[in-house]
Amino acid sequence: MYSDLVYEHFAKPRNVGVIENADGHARVASPVHNDLIELYIRVEGDRLADIKYRVHGCAAAIASSSMTSELAMGQTLDGAAAITPEGVADALHGLPENKVQCSVLAPEALRQAIQSYRERVSMPGADRH
Repeated sequence: MYSDLVYEHFAKPRNVGVIENADGHARVASPVHNDLIELYIRVEGDRLADIKYRVHGCAAAIASSSMTSELAMGQTLDGAAAITPEGVADALHGLPENKVQCSVLAPEALRQAIQSYRERVSMPGADRH
């Protein structure tokens, strides 16, 4: 049902955790499933220097969160924001049709975390990196 890479990212997810005093943060829940992700970013210059997340969900949601974090690490903010659920599913060598929706949460949380960072640094008196 799942590719070997999905099983690998499910069994040993990368970048799990919390970033204290994160530059950006988002929490996204699936309107369809009980899946939930909380994602944190640290930005240096215009690049993601660190990304951590906590996810509650199925194997596909966990693997997709792990892969999203790997794809985003070191990317420019625009590059990371351009990561799509389809790109995540492709990087995982595919997901079953009924699990494609599970690949949506992490890229959406990543975009929201980047947006929260951009809003914070655009405010007068905000701490800029």
